[in-house]
Amino acid sequence: MKSYLAAAIQMTSVPNLEKNLAQAEELIDLAVRQGAELIGLPENFPYMGEESEKMAQASAIARGSETFLKTMAQRYQVTLLGGGFPVPVNDGKKVYNTALLIDPNGQELARYHKVHLFDVNVPDGNTYRESSTVMAGEQLPPVHFSQELGNIGLSVCYDVRFPELYRHIAHKNGDVLFVPAAFTAFTGKDHWQVLLQARAIENTCYVIAPAQTGLNYARRQTHGHAMIIDPWGVILADAGEKPGVAIAEINPSRIEQVRRQMPSLQHRIFV
Repeated sequence: MKSYLAAAIQMTSVPNLEKNLAQAEELIDLAVRQGAELIGLPENFPYMGEESEKMAQASAIARGSETFLKTMAQRYQVTLLGGGFPVPVNDGKKVYNTALLIDPNGQELARYHKVHLFDVNVPDGNTYRESSTVMAGEQLPPVHFSQELGNIGLSVCYDVRFPELYRHIAHKNGDVLFVPAAFTAFTGKDHWQVLLQARAIENTCYVIAPAQTGLNYARRQTHGHAMIIDPWGVILADAGEKPGVAIAEINPSRIEQVRRQMPSLQHRIFV
């Protein structure tokens, strides 16, 4: 594993596939011009809108997203994560919320179907029922083993509240945890940063957390603050509240240093 720059992209996705992919390409280009070799797009990067509208376009969104990710990875010669987009399941009545990791040759490295679905009555008056249109994945997240970029584990948004998922990645020798999200503004202000720091600290891993921000549609407002956090829990980059990019170095010597100073992964009793 080498030292390299990673980028967590922050978007305000809307109910328009073409506009969102154009915004994503602009931000990927910005990240590449700053030297990023590993880039993550947030959950729902290609489309954020009413569930009925999303489902009506799910097949087109899935095809467009996968083609876009492979094209961008090849064009810019980067490893690229699409942090979450709908992929129809069987009869098309539901979709998997799918994260896809693509290499610089446009080849698929890892695919993850979001396991934990956001079925929550948020105290701000909004109700979310992700399970109404999304089929929960049934597999623990994959870890992609890379000699250059380190071992990369995938997750999506609400997963961040379930530490056992990240412990699995750590058990598989993970170095970098991806947490692409579309966190609600209400929960994000209290929970987003502390949850990301906790996942980094307890697993002594880097966390790369691309994010949605601002008003996406109707009353749907997302928190922003795409971040990169080091294995000690230090926030290396924060994109704030506007679309943009958080960029920071992923350094293997920092992982080694923290794991020497705090060898908690070696002290696990229950694995």
